[in-house]
Amino acid sequence: MKRTDKEVLKEAVRKRYDDIARCCGQRPSCCCGGDTDALSKEDIFRYASQIGYSDDQIRSVPEEANLGLGCGNPAAIASLKPGETVLDLGCGGGFDCFIAARQVGPRGRVIGVDMTPEMVSKARKNAHSGGYKNVEFRLGEIEHLPVADASIDVVLSNCVINLSPDKPQVFRDAHRVLKTGGRLAISDVVATAEIPEVFHSDLSLYAGCIAGAATIQELERMLHEIGFKDVRIEPKEESREFIREWSSDHSVDEYIASATIQATKVIF
Repeated sequence: MKRTDKEVLKEAVRKRYDDIARCCGQRPSCCCGGDTDALSKEDIFRYASQIGYSDDQIRSVPEEANLGLGCGNPAAIASLKPGETVLDLGCGGGFDCFIAARQVGPRGRVIGVDMTPEMVSKARKNAHSGGYKNVEFRLGEIEHLPVADASIDVVLSNCVINLSPDKPQVFRDAHRVLKTGGRLAISDVVATAEIPEVFHSDLSLYAGCIAGAATIQELERMLHEIGFKDVRIEPKEESREFIREWSSDHSVDEYIASATIQATKVIF
């Protein structure tokens, strides 16, 4: 049976992040769209600072959780409250989950979902080493979340939804698991110009958070059609500085930027 284009894209993403989970710590080369040159732990720390994390946030979580991934700090826009239940789509090594866990406190709960078994294993080890009792990690796809209906207060995600070949389904399932009044707090890349066709034919650029970016208008339409309200998408022009480093072969910063994506589930 011939694989569909979506299956090919998904497998390319799975392989990239499986490789990152296996190698980070020994040969870290993990920035979201980064090249394969090795990065030091100092480089990874610096990258986390560059995309919006405070030194306190970076130092407060297990070192192995910071894989140098992401394009922003979703917890900074989430306004998390003690006792809330948080879901992180594409949790990686658990970095954003552990930051959220501090904010929701012992009465709160954080669930991380990732499609890569190696990432889930790494995140669970990090949770154990850090003594996190209110965090759990589940293997699953963000299009079909292993989470109950109307059980989540806040959905986080950091530079992951662009990797999905079925973004509307990601938002539909996020809407399903959110409680009424629940909210999205997402950092992701958006297309700010038409992405060249050569990018779309390069699986490494897709898996590197570049070729799969949707436009702001496309994302707004998806979210409104699914039923989200108070949709706010704000591109960050300063993000082009670090996005420029994601590819040595293409001027990718001319076509994409990091953005914050916020919305609320309201049922009338």
